[in-house]
Amino acid sequence: MTFIDINQARIRYALIDGDAGRPHLVFLHEGLGCIEMWKDFPARLCAGTGCPGLLYDRRGHGQSSPLTGDRDIGYVHACAGELGLLLDRVLAGRPFILVGHSDGASIALIYGAAERPLLRAIVSEAAHVFVEARSVAGVRAAYGRYRQRGAEGLAKYHGDKTGALFRAWAEVWTSGWFRSWNIEGLLPAVTCPVLAIQGADDAYGTNRQVESIVSRVAGPAQPLIVTDCGHAPHFERTDRVLAPLAHFINTYG
Repeated sequence: MTFIDINQARIRYALIDGDAGRPHLVFLHEGLGCIEMWKDFPARLCAGTGCPGLLYDRRGHGQSSPLTGDRDIGYVHACAGELGLLLDRVLAGRPFILVGHSDGASIALIYGAAERPLLRAIVSEAAHVFVEARSVAGVRAAYGRYRQRGAEGLAKYHGDKTGALFRAWAEVWTSGWFRSWNIEGLLPAVTCPVLAIQGADDAYGTNRQVESIVSRVAGPAQPLIVTDCGHAPHFERTDRVLAPLAHFINTYG
């Protein structure tokens, strides 16, 4: 594990070895995630494609610096800015493919909406491009469980930042002012290929998210709806998504 200073924050990242001639797979974790919560999925995907990999903890997550101040409606865009600075410093002009989950997938799409000559493709898993009633209900239910039982196993990943991180995530998504958050207007500016994945039983979003992404992005786009699956197909149905993901990466990488 290595640390780098970005915008007065200490950001932790990790690299996975691979073929130097292949693009890096850059893994962007979910709203409560971190490097370790990907488990062995990045290593398996990198091994299956020959690509090197990059994982990192966003600010407030894992072993990176704590959050400072309250989040506002632009917090996902701010995370995309942090991503850009990290890529400029760590990958230094090498091509890459973004593999994002949940908030991480939304960050990938926002980042990809600007001119990005080194971005080869985006894998978008359980992205949010607008706020759905199911998203709010899912977060509200998770917040209720947190108030009753605490953050369960999250503390081993985020330490003393766990409470602040959970509240920041839950309070934004359940706030009335966040209902207007919407990045669909950015999607036509995404010109790279996109694979949009969604669990059919996702408690935080519906297939409408995938339909919006696939119909709006300018580049080649394909959906992958995973049946009998919730919010994390890469974890819940690994053996059903690894092959399609590897094929997509090998096609466009």
